[in-house]
Amino acid sequence: MEKLEVSNVVQIVGHMCDVIIENEVYFCELDSAAGDGDFGMSIAKGFRELKNEWEELPKEDIGAFLKACGMIITEYCGGASGPIWSSAFRSAAKYSKGKTELNLKEVSDLFQSSVDGIQKRGGAKIGDKTLLDALIPAAESFKISVEEDDTFMIAANKSACKAVCGAEKTREMIASKGRASYLGERSLNFPDAGAVAIGVIFMEVIKKIKEEAE
Repeated sequence: MEKLEVSNVVQIVGHMCDVIIENEVYFCELDSAAGDGDFGMSIAKGFRELKNEWEELPKEDIGAFLKACGMIITEYCGGASGPIWSSAFRSAAKYSKGKTELNLKEVSDLFQSSVDGIQKRGGAKIGDKTLLDALIPAAESFKISVEEDDTFMIAANKSACKAVCGAEKTREMIASKGRASYLGERSLNFPDAGAVAIGVIFMEVIKKIKEEAE
């Protein structure tokens, strides 16, 4: 596969919905250590609604599809997660407006646009103990894969590994953003739930795609 077509992007987001819903309780348990304990429920609510409205979503181009996803996430994802995740989808939608396929360089740019959207919204950076500690390394990995002329699956696997590693590093960080920041040093030794979620989503989506290809 040298390019992602609209159907591929729809498939990936569909798998993403399934992974988030399947891990709702796990993500809540992670969040209970240094947050409100509702992270899993908050994002699962939005992505469950996304699945409910799946057949009505526009699928003529990637941007239109991601924009519609972002609007549903904005409306149904609760807590602080809604604005963050919707910013990622809306920024990706803006980048891919009118596109019916993406090469690896464009996929890399799309992920960077999601990072930019989140940072513009909340001002977080790497080291602040947020989902960006997983998403930024994942995005950077795609850039390297472009330079190394990797295939999509190799690039995705490398990116997923970087996301998981980035999430694990949040154990060593003191949160400076969100509810966990109120805990100060007590947030040490606990990974950020949002960062872990990014790693889990990347890994599990790739796993589902491989299973379907077999």
